Amino acid sequence: MPRSKNDWNKKSSKPPLKGGGRAPMPPSSPFGGWQFKFSLGYIVVMILAVTLFNYFLFQADDTIIPYSAFKEKVRSGEIKRVDMDTNYYTGYTDLAKRNVTILPGQESTRPPVKTVPVFDPEFTALLDEKGVVYSATSREGNAVLSFVLNWILPLAFMVLIWRLVFKRLGNTNSNVLAFGQNKATIVAEGDVKTRFGDVAGVDEAKEELVEVVDFLKNPKKYTDIGGKIPKGVLLVGPPGTGKTLLARAVAGEAAVPFFRMSGADFVEMFVGVGAARVRDLFKQAREKAPCIVFIDELDAIGKSRITGPVGGNDEREQTLNQLLVEMDGFDATSGLIILAATNRPDVLDPALLRPGRFDRQVLVDRPDLVGREAILRIHAKTVKLDPSVDLAKVARGTPGFVGADLANIVNEAALLAVRGGRKKVLHGDFDAAIEKVVAGLEKKSRVMNVNERKTIAYHETGHALAAATTPGADPVRKISIVPRGFGALGYTLQLPIEDRYIVTEEELLGQIDVLLGGRAAEEVAFGRVSTGASNDLTRATDIARRMITDFGMSERFRNVALTKRGAGVLGGHSEAFMQREYSEETQRYVDDEIARIVAARYDRILELLAGKRELLDRIAARLLEKEVIEDGEFTAMIAGGAAEEPVAFSPVGKDDAEA
Repeated sequence: MPRSKNDWNKKSSKPPLKGGGRAPMPPSSPFGGWQFKFSLGYIVVMILAVTLFNYFLFQADDTIIPYSAFKEKVRSGEIKRVDMDTNYYTGYTDLAKRNVTILPGQESTRPPVKTVPVFDPEFTALLDEKGVVYSATSREGNAVLSFVLNWILPLAFMVLIWRLVFKRLGNTNSNVLAFGQNKATIVAEGDVKTRFGDVAGVDEAKEELVEVVDFLKNPKKYTDIGGKIPKGVLLVGPPGTGKTLLARAVAGEAAVPFFRMSGADFVEMFVGVGAARVRDLFKQAREKAPCIVFIDELDAIGKSRITGPVGGNDEREQTLNQLLVEMDGFDATSGLIILAATNRPDVLDPALLRPGRFDRQVLVDRPDLVGREAILRIHAKTVKLDPSVDLAKVARGTPGFVGADLANIVNEAALLAVRGGRKKVLHGDFDAAIEKVVAGLEKKSRVMNVNERKTIAYHETGHALAAATTPGADPVRKISIVPRGFGALGYTLQLPIEDRYIVTEEELLGQIDVLLGGRAAEEVAFGRVSTGASNDLTRATDIARRMITDFGMSERFRNVALTKRGAGVLGGHSEAFMQREYSEETQRYVDDEIARIVAARYDRILELLAGKRELLDRIAARLLEKEVIEDGEFTAMIAGGAAEEPVAFSPVGKDDAEA
């Protein structure tokens, strides 16, 4: 009689499966209902058992005497009978055990003695001369036991240790040949739920991949006209832009099996394993074609083989060579598509990027304003938002953010809402989340003395005034002297009005002015400078250097690039062998020009702030009082009017005052 659901629940802890089936029962065990589970404790017990067994079986024998003493006992007539085997000579003082007639006076109760045999041809002659009864005995049983203990048991012990180690490492197959099997995560057809609708902000990249999906769905449309789909598609872009998500969306749209593997999974400590895994991966992919093979972080195995005079890693190069061969070894009409992703296309081997292998390179760049808003809407679908939340305004406050950053901001805003005891996420939660991501966690417990707080207040006020009076500078949205993050004792947040892709020479000089404004304000107010401008000076120096070397904005080398190049040949490139292509005299000019530009801009901003000393003191005093000044109040103070109520903002950048 079949069991009902209630009967099943009473007799088994496993519930019925969907569709009326039942969960599989555990396999039968030779121990009945008890399941044996191997662990390290059994190994310890086994070692102790073998040690005790050998101790009692092979413990030292007190009856063993030297061979010379044994021979002397035979010569003196004390030993009447000798049993010989390969291990010992055993001498007896009586003949009873051999059913030999015992003559009067031969009885003895002394125990037998033993000695280790020595090659002595005269020993049997001595036994015959003294009338000693001797015979040879067999120890076959002990020899078998010795073979088992010395060979079979240690070998079995090593096999058990081998299996235990591989089990602990998570390898279900303890065979050594399993090293050559690839570690790809295989997702069956239809199991990939990601679609192109789940990807936003990279519309151009999606359009490039539509052909790949269409080919996997309708290959005849391309083969009839003689067209061939690209064998490989390389997704290139900064970290967090959604390269892996795009690859999963392609597999989900095409509804084909999806092989995912990281480049680092190919190479192991054993020579030849990487090449074997590449062969195994492509073998399985051909069996399941049409399918998609996705190799994440391709630069782990695809770095250029031209690395300079010292050569490279042979194992990694063998893996790359095998990958090149496999990509040449399949037909483009077979339905096998290779997708790969990297954020370091500059270090890839040229042979990997040539047509016929990775024919198409798709740029997955940082999203623009429209793309950021679309990404925010996707991640905010599962979050309860207050009607006052304007995601378009949040997107305007996050220039340069990638998809991973925006997803983190949405999650941080939700967590802040929960921390505040709210049921919905407010716009202020997004502002606080952006500020937390950009500037770091607020350190409310840090206590600073009065002089340090005053120095930081003037420092940040100097940044803000320099930004407000510099043409083309981003508007100031917030000034704070609340410590945040790692070493940031204060910060000035600026919000670009729109996304920018090129910068003029005047705007670069303006950025240097804003960075130097903090130190200039300290000198104007106190007649001295502090270490708080260390990060500002680093960034200002870097901008000045790039103006001269990269952008050709110097008087002597106008429109000349003085960049560093790789030392490789045949188009090779390696950052480990970067060399400058100009002389020491030119390098001296670059250093002098950097110092001249920074000094000139510092003198300019120093004169500017000195002329606005009264406004500098007033804003710094207000900052010391409130610790935070919003953009509305700051604008009113600049204009000379009354302070306005702070307005909501979306911070994007900061100028740190570091300890």
